[in-house]
Amino acid sequence: MFGWMSARAEQKDGRHGFAGLSRAATSVEAGLIAGTSVATAMGWRPVEAIAEGDKVLTFDSGLQTVHKVSRIRLWSAEDDCPRQFWPLEVPAGALGNRDVMHVLPGQNVMIESDAAEDLYGDPFSLIPAEAIEGTNGVERVPPQGDIEVIVLHFADDQIVFANNGALFFCPACHDVLQAAASSEQARPHYAILPMDEARFLAVHLEEEATTDRTYSPQDVWAAAAPA
Repeated sequence: MFGWMSARAEQKDGRHGFAGLSRAATSVEAGLIAGTSVATAMGWRPVEAIAEGDKVLTFDSGLQTVHKVSRIRLWSAEDDCPRQFWPLEVPAGALGNRDVMHVLPGQNVMIESDAAEDLYGDPFSLIPAEAIEGTNGVERVPPQGDIEVIVLHFADDQIVFANNGALFFCPACHDVLQAAASSEQARPHYAILPMDEARFLAVHLEEEATTDRTYSPQDVWAAAAPA
C-alpha cells in the first residue's frame, strides 16, 4: 500500500499543517520516534542521525534539504506518561507497513485507499495516526524507556519515506527568511482529513482487501452520524 510512488499532480485544499507539539512543555504528540529510518541521499538512515543540511527523499519533491531538526523527549516528567501520549503500535501489514511500527498519535501519516479515490478522486490521504487506533489491531502501548522524538523541518511541508513502508508528514520550517530563500516554483500543499473522514478511511482499509464495493460521501455521513 505504501511504497515508492510517483508524485501526485496536485493536492486538495483543506485543513493543513503540523499537528505539532503538545501544549504541555514536557510532552509531544507528533514527530518520528528515534529508531525510525528514513530515505536519504545516502540511503536509509535513523531519523535521530539526520542533521540540518542533509537531503531526505520526499514523496512529491525528490531530495529536499532538512532546514531544522527538533529533538524532544516524549515525556520528561518523573511521573508516568499519560495515556494520551502513548505511541500507537501498528501490526505489520495493518497499513501496508512491512514490519511492526510505532507512531505517535498526533503524527500525520499518508495512506492509500480505494475509498479515498472514490470520495476525493485521489487514492492518497493524509490522516492523523490516532484515527487508526482500534482498527486492524492498532492499539496504544505504554512507552518503554526514555523515548526521543525527532521532527524534521523542510522549507515546505513534505512527506518522507520510512524503511518500514510508511509515509510520514514533516512540517515546513517556520523561519521566514529560510522560507523566502526557497524556490518560487509551486510546492505541495497537503490537506489533513478531519477526524471523522480519517476514521472512516481507516475502518475500511481492511474491508477493501476482500470487497469491490465503492464509496460515496453518504457513506461517510452515515458513519459519522450519532447512533
